[in-house]
Amino acid sequence: MSTNLVAVLGFVSLFALMLLRVPVGMAMGLVGVTGFAYLVSPAAALKLIGQTSMRTVTDYAFGVIPMFLLMGAFVTNSGMSRELFRAANAFLGHLRGGLGFATVGACGFFAAISGSSVATAATFSTVAYPEMRRFNYPQSFATGVIAAGGTLGAMLPPSTVLAVYGVITEQDIGKLFMAGVMPGLLAIAMYIFTIYLIGKFRPGFLPEGPRASGAERLAAIKEIWAPVLLFIFVIGGLYAGLFTPTEAGGMGASGAFIIGVVRRRLNRDLILKSLLQATRTAAAVFTILIGALIFGYFLTITQTPQKITAFFTELGLGRYAVLALILATYLLLGCLMDAMAMVILTVPIVFPVMMAMGFDPIWFGIIVVMTVELGLIHPPVGMNVFVIKSVIPDVTFSTIFKGVIPFIITDLIRLVILIAFPVIALWLPSRM
Repeated sequence: MSTNLVAVLGFVSLFALMLLRVPVGMAMGLVGVTGFAYLVSPAAALKLIGQTSMRTVTDYAFGVIPMFLLMGAFVTNSGMSRELFRAANAFLGHLRGGLGFATVGACGFFAAISGSSVATAATFSTVAYPEMRRFNYPQSFATGVIAAGGTLGAMLPPSTVLAVYGVITEQDIGKLFMAGVMPGLLAIAMYIFTIYLIGKFRPGFLPEGPRASGAERLAAIKEIWAPVLLFIFVIGGLYAGLFTPTEAGGMGASGAFIIGVVRRRLNRDLILKSLLQATRTAAAVFTILIGALIFGYFLTITQTPQKITAFFTELGLGRYAVLALILATYLLLGCLMDAMAMVILTVPIVFPVMMAMGFDPIWFGIIVVMTVELGLIHPPVGMNVFVIKSVIPDVTFSTIFKGVIPFIITDLIRLVILIAFPVIALWLPSRM
């Protein structure tokens, strides 16, 4: 059997296993080991499992993932999200659609210290949704804003997805984190402008809230010193070159722990909950990573990346046409799998193609993550939508998807802007 046919059968088997609800990491590992055993030898395949697993869990570069996950768990369980929302609401809540503005702003800041889209969506489903409903915001709008705001965790540092992309492609994770700052801020600004347009063209759709007093605003500002200090400490240290990304994760986790204990927001039960939460999430991520690496060795044996690169190069299409094809594929895959799995499975294949086309690897990482963000909210799957549904069981999937449509359109416009103006993503990394 030719290597081309073996590779095709491998991909067919992989998608068949995923449709049968086999976990993505397990499916990639199983197909990779089986294909490697067929093409090389069973003994080599078994040795590959042990070596890949041990090397992945002991690699210093991969330490950035559990450290930032632990920081996010401490931040979530110490209640910083509620403080951020109250502060944003104190300044913006009186405007038409102001609670939507406040939710987006608080989601952005929380995402910048948690690094997780799913955690951001789940947290603000409990923090912002009840407030919006109390002031008679429509269910579709309230859940749509939370779902869209949650995607900011994939872009703003310390993004776990960007860290994994950096490890896979051997790019500087610190520069990738900095490259996500300006696109992330652009996303916040465009989401807020989208809410403004909804309120302007549908004035009866979004209510106005009461105006906070000066004393309430001052009290709200005083409450957010902890997340602001943590953000400046971690991201500022990373930008200034004081920490490597892995060290920044460790310092951030330590800082979040100390702040939570000093403020008496973390007791023994919450500390244990944070440790277990971070461990479970890290275990899931590393399972996918190990499976993807094994599958990657199988693809290397079949020379699939080189053949795909040659195929796209020989098509005679312009490089932006090839980029459009790849991004369309990502949007399609977003209907089938989660963001992390998409990045781990596809980047080893498409990255050589993009480099052969002359694209910047840091910029391409931002474009990939932006496209993956869309997969978190667009139908029929939308991981953030499922998370919100699990937290708010009385809302229907159709209601949430109806609410996210304006933000999907906004994201597509933002994607075009970043493709047209790469400097938006590359300016900060160039200053490091």
